Amino acid sequence: MTLELALCLLTLFFLAGIGTPIGYAIILASTVYLTVGGLDIALTGEKIVQGLYKSFVLLAVPLFIVAANIMNAGTISERLLNFCVAAVGRFRGGLGHVNVVASLIFSGMSGSAVADAAGIGKIIIEMMTKEGRYSRGYAAAITAASATIGPIIPPSIPMVLYALVSNASIGALFLAGILPGLVMGAVLMGMNSYLSAKRGFALEKPVPLRELPRRTANAFPALLMPAILLYGIYGGVTTPTEAAAVAAFYALLLAALFYRALTVHSLYRIFVESARSSAAVGIVIGGALILNFIVVSENIPGMMSDFLTGVDVHPLVFLLLVNLLVLLLGCVLDATTIILVIVPLFIPTCKALGIDLVHFGVLVVVNSMIGLITPPYGILLFVINAVTGIPLREIISEIWPFLGVLVLALLLLIVFPDIVLFLPRLFGYVG
Repeated sequence: MTLELALCLLTLFFLAGIGTPIGYAIILASTVYLTVGGLDIALTGEKIVQGLYKSFVLLAVPLFIVAANIMNAGTISERLLNFCVAAVGRFRGGLGHVNVVASLIFSGMSGSAVADAAGIGKIIIEMMTKEGRYSRGYAAAITAASATIGPIIPPSIPMVLYALVSNASIGALFLAGILPGLVMGAVLMGMNSYLSAKRGFALEKPVPLRELPRRTANAFPALLMPAILLYGIYGGVTTPTEAAAVAAFYALLLAALFYRALTVHSLYRIFVESARSSAAVGIVIGGALILNFIVVSENIPGMMSDFLTGVDVHPLVFLLLVNLLVLLLGCVLDATTIILVIVPLFIPTCKALGIDLVHFGVLVVVNSMIGLITPPYGILLFVINAVTGIPLREIISEIWPFLGVLVLALLLLIVFPDIVLFLPRLFGYVG
């Protein structure tokens, strides 16, 4: 390891350790590398500008953030929950099932786990804890666990970022996330059924079947968004970035005109909050672009690829080891940092070992989402705590069964890649 790289890493870990936002920590650490290495500091700005201008796909990120924030506004979330209550609320652990199904549906609109947890999460937790039907910790834990599905089913902001660093097809990644998202939902609902029967949670009063058509019609326009997105991309009508713009515009029309749930003031607040969220992601992306330049300059991907192919590691063993590493990193790092900074190191090796990049990308995103609920620093645990006031210790004590079944789902996706690649291949993907 060169002196400049060692100082870069020490600076990065020190700044991150004292609580500096990760984007700033990466940029400052990279500046240390350039200074000690005798390189022009202007390379920092140059690499950021070049990376952003060459990546048209990055425009999809703020557009999906706007769409998610608009869908969270007004009555849209409540209409979706009413539909879910009518559909699955009648079964044992009904509101737990409603929680998971609502996340499955909402994930097709937001692409963000945090938006899912902060949006419908607060509403469903209040429903579950009303009159003591479920404990606060249990309601919060299943809400956090189900929110991890948000970025798996399209649209997905993390998949857009993965496409940036791997050049994998965004359309194929979006399709590849559908079945894994359903698998995650199924294992969570299975665990909810088991725990509900074991603990004797009360059955909900079933909604009459005659109510289902009315509630479906109420939620139907919102349910159309995923279909519009996938048709736009795979029907050749739009690029993925243009599809993100369509999603944002459709959400605006839906909330403002169809549901009449937006005012000018609330729309202003949505745009301000979306700009802040986009800027936060943008700073991390900028830092990652410089750090990736340093990584390439040090030939780290090439050395890793030569080493791993030299020891003739089996692709399945490689996937298991990388996913174990990402799972551990997910305990302390956010998904954006993992995807933009850590994952590019493994892309050359994936190519050398013949691992499909779409399959690898979905595994990384699923793994990163599991990290969001992994103690001690699972971001979704803090989000739920912030929006509900439920103590972290209560949430953490109940999260373990759901964390376990999600890891089991991840293992299934690693061992059986056809689960991930079935839909992309059905639509012509040849990877």
